[in-house]
Amino acid sequence: MTDADHEHDHEHEDDFTRADPGPRVAAFHADGHGVKRIGYPILVTRGTVVRRTELNPSMLRLTVGGPEFAGFHSHQADDHVKIVFPFPDGSRNDPVVNDRSELDWPRPYPPARKYTVRRYDPDACEVDLDVVVHSGGVASEWARTAAVGDPVVVAGPPGAKAFAHNYDHYVLAVDPTGLPALARWLAESPADVSADVVIDHDHDHERDYPLASRDGVSITWLDRSGGSRLAEHVQALARADGRTFVFAAGEAGDIKPLRRWAREQGLDSLVTGYWKRGVADLQE
Repeated sequence: MTDADHEHDHEHEDDFTRADPGPRVAAFHADGHGVKRIGYPILVTRGTVVRRTELNPSMLRLTVGGPEFAGFHSHQADDHVKIVFPFPDGSRNDPVVNDRSELDWPRPYPPARKYTVRRYDPDACEVDLDVVVHSGGVASEWARTAAVGDPVVVAGPPGAKAFAHNYDHYVLAVDPTGLPALARWLAESPADVSADVVIDHDHDHERDYPLASRDGVSITWLDRSGGSRLAEHVQALARADGRTFVFAAGEAGDIKPLRRWAREQGLDSLVTGYWKRGVADLQE
C-alpha cells in the first residue's frame, strides 16, 4: 500500500515504528501543527461481514469484524483501508506483509478498492465501512450482494494523515464519498470545536446521512446537479478569527482549487481527491 493514495499539504514525515501509533496520533492531535504522516503496523486482516445497514438509498454501511481485528489500528478520521476481492473465477491473490513490514502486492494484482474507516470498535473487533452504492464496478457490486457471514480481506490502514485538533476553526468541504470521514471527525473532535461544513450532494436523500449535531458547527448542503459549487462556496466564506484548518475530500477536480486557495491564504490544509470522474480507481 503506497503513500501516494492521499495527497496533502504541509505534511511532516514520521518514521515507521512497530509501537502502538495511538498515543502518537493523540499527542499530535493535542499539540501538533498542520499534517503529520504517522505510520501504522501494516496488516492484512481477515474477517467476515457482521452487519448490513442501509443509511440511505445511495449509502450502505457494512460492518466487518472477527478476532483478527483485535490488532487493527485506526486513529484518524481520514484513515482508509483496501478491501481485496477475489478474481471473477473465485481465486485469490491477496497481498502479504514482507520482512520490512510493507505490503507486497503480487501479480496479477487482485481487484481492490479503498474505503474510509467510519468507525473502529476494538472491544467488539468491528470496523464500519460506509459504501456509496452505484451501478457497475466490482466494489459496488460486492457491497450490494455481500451477505452476513461472507468472508472479507482488509489491507491496511497504511497510517494516519493526522491533522491537529487544536485549531481555532475548521473548514470541511466534502461530497458523499467524504461523508464517512466528516462524520467520524464530528464524532471525535473536541467538544468546543468551531467549524464550517460544506457538502456537495447529488440527491436529496443523501442529506439523510447521519451526522452528529455539534454546537459551533454550521452545515451547508449544496446541490451539484448543475455542477459543483463547492470550491466557490468555501472561498466565499467569511474568514474566522484565529488559526483555520481546511479539510477537503471528494471528486478530485471539484476540490482541486481549494488546495491552491488554502496555500495562497496561508491556511494549513489536507485536500484529498477520493475519486475522479471517468476513473475507476483513483490513486492520487
